Amino acid sequence: MLKFYFLLIFSCSIFLSGIAVGHYEIFPFDLIQSIKYSIQNNSEEGKNNISIYEDDIISLIEINSKNDVLDKRKNLINFIWKNTVPYSSSISIDKNIKDDRYQNLSNLKSIDKLNIEMDYEINSIAYLFLAENSNNNLVIYHQGHSGDFISGKDSISFLISEGYSVLALSMPLLGLNDQPIIDLDNFGKIKLTNHKQLPLLESSNFSPVKFFVEPLGASLNYLDQNFNFNSYYMLGISGGGWTTVLFSAIDDRISESYSVAGSFPMFMRSDSKNIGDYEQIIPELYTIANYLELYIMGSFGNERKLVLIYNEFDPCCFSGSGYEQFPFGDILKTKIKNIGEGQFNVIIDRDQNKHIISNDILSDIFLTRN
Repeated sequence: MLKFYFLLIFSCSIFLSGIAVGHYEIFPFDLIQSIKYSIQNNSEEGKNNISIYEDDIISLIEINSKNDVLDKRKNLINFIWKNTVPYSSSISIDKNIKDDRYQNLSNLKSIDKLNIEMDYEINSIAYLFLAENSNNNLVIYHQGHSGDFISGKDSISFLISEGYSVLALSMPLLGLNDQPIIDLDNFGKIKLTNHKQLPLLESSNFSPVKFFVEPLGASLNYLDQNFNFNSYYMLGISGGGWTTVLFSAIDDRISESYSVAGSFPMFMRSDSKNIGDYEQIIPELYTIANYLELYIMGSFGNERKLVLIYNEFDPCCFSGSGYEQFPFGDILKTKIKNIGEGQFNVIIDRDQNKHIISNDILSDIFLTRN
């Protein structure tokens, strides 16, 4: 009888743990997802075939001049911030913090912790890693849905060792960021844990898209006021790659942007694994500027550049083999050339079958400029 009760309690514990992992996307959610993607990838013999029905993408692009870029940027800002001032969230700074997870990084001088506090008690924790021997450039590293930017420690370590200071952030509600309990009219008290809940906050006076880009702009304002970096670059993986595309389209302080496995245009998303999360498919947002136009906007400007990087056999999403079924890069390059300012490029990380930023990509991007 005791054995029966033990098995019953053990089974219930496993069941409840599984529910918690799936709902809150906590450990070992990423491991399970990775195994799932690998199985799917192997069953498809490493191919990422997608169905594409659009054959006239030029007609989807309404940007033909500098003024078109500026108009769409203005409209995006108005949509995201409504009647409020962009980047006006309060920010607190803890200087020279200790986080044992990062103390072994080569060439690390110090870590400052930034806390950006926004609406509905949602915040964003950013770490500012200052390089000891610095090249006086800063890279914004943005993690995706895997959560804490500790997942990008190898990339952060590489950048600091090469003399770059790094500002590292996670997506809203993930990583070190809070998951507040809020009281909503008609819905009651809810703990915010997932981006799928964010539409509940949308109104004529507020857009939850703000949570994805406000921390970046507020942090850059702080850096502008307190440091003298030569350039700001941005590097993001997965959902962080999506964030890189959107933010560089809005804020031209980012001179070079590198989005890894972050997005496809909408017409390349018939496959369920490429549809994306809430923030990737907001009709009101992408009616103002669709993905092709966001790529142009992130590229546009004097000495500005946007690079989309796709892992050839990415088991998660937005693979290089999928891109090559409709390689839209040359069309965008021609558009940007006609506008007159900026650079756009697409890089396929050949034979790469993981959802990562590889060392080869990091070296190709950041070693060549030193």
